[in-house]
Amino acid sequence: MTDVSRKFAYLYPFSAIALWSGNVIVSRMSVHTIGPEAITFYRLLLAVLFMSTFVAAPAWRNRSVIWPCLGQFAILGFLAMCLFQSLSYLAAETTTATNMAVFTALTPLFTVTLSAVLLKDTPTIGMVGGGFLSLVGLVYLISSGDPAALLRSGVHLGDPLMFVAAVVYALYGVLLKRWSLPVTGWQSTYMQAVCALAIMFPAFLATPAPMRALNAETLPLIAYAGGLASVVLPFFWICGVQILGPNRCALFMYLLPVLTAIGAIILLGEPVQAYHVIGGGIALAGVACAEILRRPLRGTPDIVAEIVD
Repeated sequence: MTDVSRKFAYLYPFSAIALWSGNVIVSRMSVHTIGPEAITFYRLLLAVLFMSTFVAAPAWRNRSVIWPCLGQFAILGFLAMCLFQSLSYLAAETTTATNMAVFTALTPLFTVTLSAVLLKDTPTIGMVGGGFLSLVGLVYLISSGDPAALLRSGVHLGDPLMFVAAVVYALYGVLLKRWSLPVTGWQSTYMQAVCALAIMFPAFLATPAPMRALNAETLPLIAYAGGLASVVLPFFWICGVQILGPNRCALFMYLLPVLTAIGAIILLGEPVQAYHVIGGGIALAGVACAEILRRPLRGTPDIVAEIVD
């Protein structure tokens, strides 16, 4: 690959993160417009219908390989496409888009931490030090620059929900790496979406009719979440990982809070305060430490951390 082609390849992860930031904005715009379970179900339905046009036939031909892995597809789909998305939509009701993006950008740190626990990877200096630094940044962020306020009034529900959501997505990445399912990326995404769609159906039916109505206000949100964020975004990310590798692509996660903040200012009128910049910057610096400082704590050979999407 030529240097010019490689430079253009960076547009893949950048475009994916740009679409991801748009999805955070959509989450905020969906508040009080459509229920979290409903928009999650609709986005999955749209994604499955779209992917069926080019993935269903190859997946059917590969059914002898896919069928034994159905349980794993269901777990992965539940984590990434049901639980993570639903928690994000719920969190959007009580926190800002900028806060949501900062928590999501911590996914790489949570991924290497869970890898140490579940995959028995050796803990690194960066993991421990970066984790502490990120915790300090998060406390400053969610307290609006006044940590003592947490003792006086607690935190908004949306912030711990986004923390859990980021951990859930990190767990998804670790399990995806651990299981190494013997199918292509598109077939894996498709089967996860199909399983997630079936899982979300009862929750969709339980949603009050007004909060699952399709109208001029909800259709654009569903179109973005189900088309651009659920199909085009993974395509860009997969292309970027194939050309640049997962570690280079993971660095683009740092842009998520920046792009989201810009979108929130323009589309939502959310002001970006100094504590967003300071707290978010410290938290992301912790993620950078975890990625850069890879010396094991116990003096064992260096390990190479890999972020799995």
